Amino acid sequence: MTARLSLYQKAENELYKMDSSVKTKFYDFCHLFRNDPGHPKLDLKPLKGDRRIYRAKIDPSYRALLAPVGVGPDDVEQWLVVAVRHRKHVYEELSVAINRITGEIEFVDLGVVGQSVLKRAGIQLTPDPAERGGSEAAAEPVAAAAPVVAPSAVELSAEPLLAACTADDLRRLGVAEALVEVALLVTTDDELDHLVAGAPRLTAEVLTGLGAGMSVDEVESEITRPASTVLEEGFEDDMGAALIRTAVTTVDDDLRNVLAEGDFRAWKVYLHPTQRKIVERNYSGPARVSGGPGTGKTIVALHRTARLAGQLQPGRDKPILLTTYTKNLTADLRSRLSSLVPPELLARVDIKHIDNLAQGVLNENSAAGAQRSLIGDAQAKEVLGEVLFEFDEQRRWDAEFLFDEWEQVILGQSLATRQEYFKARRPGMGRALTRPERGGVWQVLEQFTLRLNSMKRETWAQSAERAARYEMERARKIQERAELKAEIGGGDLIHRDDHSSAVRYLRHRYRHIVVDEAQDLSAAHWKMLRAMAAPGPNDLFIAGDTHQRIYDRQVTLSTVGINIRGRASKLTLSYRTTQEILDQAAKVVGDSTYDDLDDGTENLSGYHSLLRGPAPEFVACADWDGEITQLAARLKLWRQEITRPGEDGTVRDPSGAMAVCVADGDMAGRVAADLSLKHGITTATLTKDGPQGGGEVHIGTMHRFKGLEYQKLAIIGASDGILPRTALIEKFAHTDSKRYERELKQSRNLLFVAATRARDALLISWHGAPSPFLPVHCNR
Repeated sequence: MTARLSLYQKAENELYKMDSSVKTKFYDFCHLFRNDPGHPKLDLKPLKGDRRIYRAKIDPSYRALLAPVGVGPDDVEQWLVVAVRHRKHVYEELSVAINRITGEIEFVDLGVVGQSVLKRAGIQLTPDPAERGGSEAAAEPVAAAAPVVAPSAVELSAEPLLAACTADDLRRLGVAEALVEVALLVTTDDELDHLVAGAPRLTAEVLTGLGAGMSVDEVESEITRPASTVLEEGFEDDMGAALIRTAVTTVDDDLRNVLAEGDFRAWKVYLHPTQRKIVERNYSGPARVSGGPGTGKTIVALHRTARLAGQLQPGRDKPILLTTYTKNLTADLRSRLSSLVPPELLARVDIKHIDNLAQGVLNENSAAGAQRSLIGDAQAKEVLGEVLFEFDEQRRWDAEFLFDEWEQVILGQSLATRQEYFKARRPGMGRALTRPERGGVWQVLEQFTLRLNSMKRETWAQSAERAARYEMERARKIQERAELKAEIGGGDLIHRDDHSSAVRYLRHRYRHIVVDEAQDLSAAHWKMLRAMAAPGPNDLFIAGDTHQRIYDRQVTLSTVGINIRGRASKLTLSYRTTQEILDQAAKVVGDSTYDDLDDGTENLSGYHSLLRGPAPEFVACADWDGEITQLAARLKLWRQEITRPGEDGTVRDPSGAMAVCVADGDMAGRVAADLSLKHGITTATLTKDGPQGGGEVHIGTMHRFKGLEYQKLAIIGASDGILPRTALIEKFAHTDSKRYERELKQSRNLLFVAATRARDALLISWHGAPSPFLPVHCNR
């Protein structure tokens, strides 16, 4: 090999969309170039404009645009393919530079800016001389360059969209130099969208933020500063160093398989500079990353896990834990992590659902036959109702209130005695309790716990709390041994130990813990995790979004021994959902206040997407049959769109690309039956273990859609009384106002989560009155 080729992100995306015949020729081109860059067949020449860019022939019509990036440590020439273009789109105005903020290589094509803006800037695109004539001219005529036409008086008088910014502002924010002046001439949202669509990623984020109304200071704080890199003097000329900082795909013999996977692969492994800084930073303690749906929190968590695994010394232990609250995501996390690390490192990461982790702790600490079986919350409330009937003669409490008090306060704070309960704070619990009332509550819940014990049963919350206590005791012993060892100057403690090797070799279970979907963990879960890893550098890495909290668990991390102050980051760019869907989804949560998993608040400010698509549709129907009929028609239309043959004649399998989301399991079963029997549409039901059945359309409850995504999604039955469930929560409106507000917020969050599972198209329907959470109410 005499040259090494890498593929720029945008070039990779262009290749995904090209005809398979062009892809095949590109593979052949890469093979020839790597073996002999100077081969006459390639006709490698620098562009007349930017001499950093070379063009080489792929075939008579297509060109690879490349930039030399120095010589590698093995003395092999390095080249970066920045674009794959038809030869008539090879202009002198193409440019490659190193971004002054990120230090990454950026490719800029003014041809995507838009003719109206270019005319205003007095720029004329000039075809590269090497592509103007010669033997190929007859094969594909090159469009003659249009003369520069002076902008009209109306165009000159139009107010620039970024009038509040200066060229220096844009440079400071990291906008590519070639786009600074033209960005200041943009006058409409359409022009800005056109520019952003073809701009380098940081430039696109900055301009989108400014166009959405963010101030220069806000953009600098939320977008530019997190992406910045410390650069040495002369960085702008060091392409080799810039290549290391740039996300690329190495062109090797597996390139064909890489491209065949489509753009999902790129989304799965690509890290924007903002994300990469979060992944690669060394933290002095627990760190947290937040962000709206689709901003890449799970991607960041996976890459963080991969980085920590890559730094391990050789061994066979599992010093890293990757955990999540969402059970059906555990297998997905394993699958995706396997694409980032080799099998020997994957084997050193313990990937477990948080409740399974707690069960493992309990099994380890329970004698044979002494384990308790788990009971669901609904069954537990029935047992509590029986206890209430026996011990609360005055009927002061109801099972819902007491169960909430038990889980949120008593189990949540690991309160073991009546006196501890008397002193405990009850933040957000609503109904105030006097000391005598607390005594009555404790008496009933004590009897409830004894009843469960006699049945050898316990709830998931109980098991988590017990596991936390075991782990906290383990951590206490480890600390005690460390202190004893320090007292005797680091000597052996064998003379103080019993003969148990378990005591002598007691260690924390993990060195690093990575948590995904953190917003739904309980206080007991957090206490258990905190005890499982020794406090120190890079101990806990936490990813979550409180706007997606779908269970009634609000935990302040500092109260469970996890301090994230100064180590919190926020992602604001969605890579999954279109801006049109985000705009409507944001209206669901409105301006409600959300916590940030600590003492601060969180909002969706600056949250945006570079993706564009059709506006979500809101459809009112006369009755249930009408909803099903319009749903079936829409699913069939979506199927036609998905299976439409591509340029190379291939037809995509629609299975798993479409989904229907509903409020509860009964409704999911009814939808599946009606679609199958009345409209011949096959379905698969989402369960905690993934989709069951081989049908094309996935159907599930809003809880089951957590962490998933679909190209096209329908939410049906979004009626008042169902979202929220008025019959279940209305009783709290007058008896427990805070509980009522929590229930409403939880329902809002569920709808927000469901709506943001859609990638390209979203339809929401109802019959009767629409849910008060829907944006359609805003238009009335």
